[in-house]
Amino acid sequence: MEDLLAARLQMAVSLGFHIIFSCIGMAMPFLMAISGFKYLKTGKQLYKDLTKAWSVGVAIFFAVGAVSGTVLSFELGLLWPTFMAHAGPIFGMPFSWEGTAFFIEAIALGLFLYGWDKLHPWVHWGAGVVVGISGVASGIFVVAANAWMNAPAGFDWINGKAYNIDPVAAMFNDAWFSQALHMTIAAFVATGFAVAGLHAFLLLRRPGSLFHKKAMQIALTVGAVSAILQPLSGDIAAKDVAERQPAKFAAMEAHFETTQPAALILGGIPDEEKKTVNYAIHLPGMLSFLAHGDFDAPVIGLDAIPDDEEPPVLITHLAFQVMVITGMLMALIGFLFLLFSWRWKHLINRRWFLWLVALATPLGFIAVEAGWTVTEVGRQPWIIYGIMRTSEAVSPMPGLEVPFYLFTVVYLLLSFILVWLMRRQIATLPEKYPSVKAEYLTKNK
Repeated sequence: MEDLLAARLQMAVSLGFHIIFSCIGMAMPFLMAISGFKYLKTGKQLYKDLTKAWSVGVAIFFAVGAVSGTVLSFELGLLWPTFMAHAGPIFGMPFSWEGTAFFIEAIALGLFLYGWDKLHPWVHWGAGVVVGISGVASGIFVVAANAWMNAPAGFDWINGKAYNIDPVAAMFNDAWFSQALHMTIAAFVATGFAVAGLHAFLLLRRPGSLFHKKAMQIALTVGAVSAILQPLSGDIAAKDVAERQPAKFAAMEAHFETTQPAALILGGIPDEEKKTVNYAIHLPGMLSFLAHGDFDAPVIGLDAIPDDEEPPVLITHLAFQVMVITGMLMALIGFLFLLFSWRWKHLINRRWFLWLVALATPLGFIAVEAGWTVTEVGRQPWIIYGIMRTSEAVSPMPGLEVPFYLFTVVYLLLSFILVWLMRRQIATLPEKYPSVKAEYLTKNK
């Protein structure tokens, strides 16, 4: 395995795992805060138990996410020393702010976990809200750093060196808002559907459980609203990419030839040698509208991009299609849930709908993984878009396949521990929480 491939695969594995923990860390505390708010307003034991149960999940993912994030930080210096030597002084500020947000999140989570019946109820609840706000802020700061790689700003690049560095301009680059908006909403979509799907599955195993019903409804409400809003942020992001990174946009859409107007391709398998897309559906003018808001606007194709600057079309296009399809499926399920909640509430508890929600459990994270594949693979061959190639940034250290295998084992071990902890948490619900225990005893009388 060549060193560049090993380094890229190692980052792909690390980011693929860590992004799941990050999304849950951004969104799960808000689910916890919603159930906590309901407990404070109603005084019902069920909502207190639900808040406590979810807070344990938040703590587990926070701990595992901290480990995986530390590994990622180490990998940046190990695998990409040339990149960090140039980029560190420029985009280091969002990473320092991310560390601050993480520190605040850790303190607030500690107060929430150990503050039950010790702090004033609303102060205790406020600590939980701070956990969520800090988690979202932490995610936005990291995304701002990644956005800088897609839209480098805040420096002058002269003879291979950066001068006149402006960290504020680098952090608030042209891509940070669209990427941060899209990623933040994606975190709420993925987490909302994952949590709702888990409780839907448990509800199928234990029909009539009010604990799992309320949990599913809270999580699915958040996931549904976010999934319906996500296409709007996707449109903002797509127009931004079309303007700044025409090569990535062309690869996303498998748009080989510059045309006016340009047709939108649905599905299809790109043939990079023949510059064609097989088995695709073409919608005339729609790509022009999505890219520039004008049905007759020209859209740059890969024919206008130098061959050595073209991203891998097949992977980028397929990943983009997966992201769109899974996103639309979740938006449809979310729409059905909101419609049923408004008009036909009894349908929410039908087994067919519970199975639909349960089967949608992984869709949000599949969409997130596909979206990050588009972001990272679609930027190739650049690690800093238009400035530094990925091949120029990789470590000269030989044998990079060794840390690739080592860190892959570490992440698999973390995943095993995480699954074991979550299964244990679910199995002990009747023992730990009075409302669940009451349901369990009633069921087994």
